[in-house]
This record gives sequence, structure tokens and C-alpha cells, in this order.
Amino acid sequence: MSVRNGIVLLFAISALTILMGCGSSSSNITPVPPPSGGFSNSNLDGTYVFSVSGYDLDGAPVAILGTIIANGSGGNGRGAITGGTIDIVVPDSDLATEAVFDASINGNGFYSVGVDGRGQFTIGTATANPFQSNLVFDFVLQNSSHGLITEFDGNASGSGTLDLQTAGLTQSSLAGSYAFSFSGVDPSGVGTFATVGGFTLDVNGNITAGAEDLNDSGLAYPNESLGGQVLLGPSSSPSTVLSTSTDFGGLSYDVYAIDATHLKFIEIGPLPVLSGDAYSQPSSSISGTLAFTLAGALPNYSSVALGGFMVTDGAGSINNTSTEDINEDGSVVSSAAVNFSATYSNAGSLIPSRYTLSNFSGFTGVADGGSYVAYPSSGGLFLLEIDDSGIMTGAAYPQTSTTLTSAEGYALNLGGFNIENSIPVDDIAEFTADASGTTCDKAGDILCGIIDENYPAAGNAQYYDEALAGSYGSIDNLGRYGIAATTGPDENGTLLGGFDLTLYSVDGTTFPFVELDQGQVATGVVVLQNASDPQSGARSHMFVSRTLSRPNAVHSKLNLKKKN
Repeated sequence: MSVRNGIVLLFAISALTILMGCGSSSSNITPVPPPSGGFSNSNLDGTYVFSVSGYDLDGAPVAILGTIIANGSGGNGRGAITGGTIDIVVPDSDLATEAVFDASINGNGFYSVGVDGRGQFTIGTATANPFQSNLVFDFVLQNSSHGLITEFDGNASGSGTLDLQTAGLTQSSLAGSYAFSFSGVDPSGVGTFATVGGFTLDVNGNITAGAEDLNDSGLAYPNESLGGQVLLGPSSSPSTVLSTSTDFGGLSYDVYAIDATHLKFIEIGPLPVLSGDAYSQPSSSISGTLAFTLAGALPNYSSVALGGFMVTDGAGSINNTSTEDINEDGSVVSSAAVNFSATYSNAGSLIPSRYTLSNFSGFTGVADGGSYVAYPSSGGLFLLEIDDSGIMTGAAYPQTSTTLTSAEGYALNLGGFNIENSIPVDDIAEFTADASGTTCDKAGDILCGIIDENYPAAGNAQYYDEALAGSYGSIDNLGRYGIAATTGPDENGTLLGGFDLTLYSVDGTTFPFVELDQGQVATGVVVLQNASDPQSGARSHMFVSRTLSRPNAVHSKLNLKKKN
């Protein structure tokens, strides 16, 4: 039997029994040799916008958005962070926002990039920040323009992105239409909150047309008229306001631009703690096969992560050949992908590029007959449940390739919740996938690399430079792939000792995924690396969908903070 056919058979078997129960193997992993690759400090050169969302040591939500200026030098030593700005939002003990906006990053920060694209940067602020300390961020680069990132210090843990900023952006350069997706914690401080919408800006940032859909812990506010103004930041007194007719009124944001097609938002009011992305809207159509991931909570408050493919006919139907994989509270609901169907229609009464997805049948992410709203964008199709029976949010991406190329370097970021310990988890990893099976020290492994894991707990436990080894392979012809890996010298190098992931090919270089493990629920993305990618300016990148806060665990900690 060929290696590839053996992989396919292995993953076919995993449809009945999770591929390799993480940590179940009796063989230890020998740490792999230093990974090969062409990255260096010169791949981080210029002004980068970075953002993370996650949780502090008390389980309170944290949102961070900022810029760093990296000098691209240092050889094999340290490069310098010569400046930048940062916004940090976290609730204090009274659930009011303890925040800093447009704080200057002092000029003595530093960073390093390894040959595999993994690295760290450390920054401090010229004025006091809520953590009263320096901040450390762990990252892995896809190329010179884009990377995946986690907060990796004793303050908090969270996941996000790192993007090269286009120079010379002005307010007028942002004129045009955008769709957005934000998520976090609601104005009460104890509910899960998500919103998607769209707006058109004039040269002064005024919203000339707009709509917004909101979901507060399962209660939907659909198709609200949206007004206000989007003003380019960063600013120490941000003045972007998005206003609807709901009880939430106008929410205020600071806005960072990566380029004229991609904006980052962070909410600055007392509450909610809310952040996300806005992307340009070059198209308002839905067609073809869409890879998707969704995360949120069912009406019984179970945390859920879903992933799969929506197969559309371009004329209003999501065919019953569509499939989903389901992780509910760290339990895999089905041993094989589940088929579902639905319909969709243009429902842009306030702006043209708003759709509703309805008449679902067999879909775990909503009760039969339930509905979602969908906003197309250059970063993906933003999705939000709007039927008052739960809260799910995420994105779908038009598929242009079903392949995963072997013998290449890949970057990975995972964010989710460990159910057994009731704590959030964030991973950064880099690995190679070699079909020859000769690159790992452990016999039979065809995937190997290094993983870092962080989670806010007593002592803010961290695992750094842990060995990662396992298998990958195709599951079906839709572009679904599986990864099963163990970690650490004793296969206990992370909370679960490894992971089982199901990936969904978008374009052959980008693979959103859901974790299908017992005891943990998470989503994330894998991207193909290219160290020689020209640094000619930031490009529009796919929106990365994140898991929402776990309502019956993290929120209990918020309630304790409020009582104290």
C-alpha cells in the first residue's frame, strides 16, 4: 500500500473512531531537529497592525489592538521595535472598562524571528497600561506581510493576527463599502455578544448607508439601520461611532487600517468588550462551494464549534451534499460529517449586500427552520445566527482549490476552551508535512514541527518549544483534511498532549479548521508559509473566525469579579 493510500485509509477509519486519541500512543516523541526554512528578522520589517482577543488570569475578556515598528535587522540576534501604539481593553473588578488608548510603545522593544517563521516580540508602553508590565507576543509568519499571533506573557492569553500596514493611508482612502464582524462580551459583562453588518463610507468617513445584525446571548436584533461615522485612528480619544436603534445605542470604537480594504476595530466604551474586522465588499453574490467555520453556544449553553462545506447552486439553494463536523462541549457529536441543506436570498433592504440563510434542515448550528444573516466581503462571507435560539458566528470562504501540498512549511493558530479545566487555550505552531515520512525522528510520522501553548491559569501556564509529531491526510474529495498529532517529549507537552483537527481547504494555502477532540472545543487556521514572498505592501487576507466565550464557565468568573 502506498503511503498516501495508507493515510486516506487511516482517516477513513477516523470517521468511526477519532483518528488518534491524543496522548494515547505509548511511544515518546523525540524533539525534532531545528526546523528548516528561509525566515529571518528581515521578514519583519516595517509597521505592522496586530490584534488579539482572549482572557486574563481571572477569566475576564481582553481585547488588544495596536501597531509595532520593526527595523528588520539583528541577524540571528534581536531586532528592534522602535515604536508604535497600542489599545488595551479589559474589565476591572467593577466590570467597568480599564483601558488605555493610543498609548505609545516605547523604543526599547525587541523581537526575533527563527528560520521556521516562529518568533516573539516584547513591548512596553511609555505610560501605564492595565497590566502594569511589558507584553510578550508569540507569532508565526506566513510571509513578510502576514502572521498569526498569541499573547504569551503572565497577563493573559489570546489569539489574533499580524499584518503589514500600507503607508500613507488617509481618511479619504477608506471611502467605499465594507462588511464587518465583531465579537466579545455584551454590555452586561456576562453574556456572549456578536454582530455583523455593512456600511458605505464617504470621503469624510460618514456612513451613507448601512445595516447591522446583533446577537446578545441568543437574543437577536436583525437588520437594524446603521448610521454614524468611521474615523481613522489610532486616537487617544477615539470617535468612531456605529449607531443602531437597539437598546445598545451607539457603540464607540478605535479604528486601525491595514490597507484600504481591511480595517481593525476595538470598542472603547465601559462595556462591551468587543473587537473584530471590516473588509471591503467587492462582490455581493453567493455561489459555488464555501468552506466555513462557526463557533458559539446552543440554547442549552453548550459551547460549539462547527466546520464544513456549504455547496450552493448560485440560485438560492444550499444543496444537501453540504456537510458539517461538530464539536459540542468537547465531545464529537458525529463520527462522520453530517449532511444538511438550506436556502438563501438577498435581503438587503438597507444595503444591497445582505443575505439571509434559512430553512435549514439537519444543521447542528441552528434548529431546523432557523436562520442566519450573511454579509459578503473580500475577507469572507460573515455569518451570524438571528433566530433567537442560540448564538453562532463565523465565516464562509469561496473555495478555489481542494488541495493540501505536502513537503511544505505551515503556520497554525488555535484558540478555544479546555472543557475539563474550564479555561481558554491558545496555540501557535509551525510544522512540515512530508509524505515520504522521513523528516521526523519518530518512526512513521509524516508531520512534525514545534508548538507553543498558553492558557490563563494559576501561574499562567505555558508550554514553549514543544515537539509536535503526527499524521495528516485527505478525508474526502471536498477538500477536507485531517491532522492528528501528539506533543512534547512525554506526549504531555500541552493540556491535551496533542490534538485532532479537521481542516477545510479554501485556496490550497489557507485552511480554517475545527478541533475534534474529547475535552476541548476550538477553531483556528493553518496557512502555507512562503519566506520569499515579496514585501511589497500588505494584502487583503482572509478573516479568521474565533471561538466565542464559554457562557457557563468564563462568565461565572466574571460574576465573581462583579460580586467582589
